[in-house]
Amino acid sequence: RKFHKPKLGLNVDYYPRFFSKATADNLLRQLETQLRPYYEASRNEVRVFGKTHKIPRKQTAFGDPGLSYNFSGTSVPANTWIPLMSEIKSCVEGALGESFNFVLVNRYGDGNDHMGEHRDDESDLIRGAPIASVTFGRARDFVFKHKDARGKNATRKDISPVTVCLEHGSLLVMKHPTNSDW
Repeated sequence: RKFHKPKLGLNVDYYPRFFSKATADNLLRQLETQLRPYYEASRNEVRVFGKTHKIPRKQTAFGDPGLSYNFSGTSVPANTWIPLMSEIKSCVEGALGESFNFVLVNRYGDGNDHMGEHRDDESDLIRGAPIASVTFGRARDFVFKHKDARGKNATRKDISPVTVCLEHGSLLVMKHPTNSDW
């Protein structure tokens, strides 16, 4: 399924059953076990508008040596790739014909764990590079809001949000200029 709205800059591909249910179930079980120590060792605070807040999810990262993800005054350094994360990365790279050097893992415990509105526009990201997101576990809504339609000072109230339900075993690929505009 593709969500391509060239005038608005939304360019997204969604594969609801990228991994079969059996494979997704197996990968989820392994992730729950193998990533637990990494979550426990990671930072759990973020700085937004000068205030420190507890991150409402568990988080860790894997990637090539020396890489980290920096956002809102927080740095998430990459752990060395473990075989399970390399396996998932290889599946995504093989299907998309793209190479990825970093993965940020967010583990949402329940409906209260979440991520706030944001754009992945940090300076350490390669401009124009796609962002791939794989989902395991319960389905969650992913809501795209255009940058000009957000907040109380929105200049484009005519642009409605686009919601994609991320299913267990699914792959969402955000392509340029999605990250700039949504």
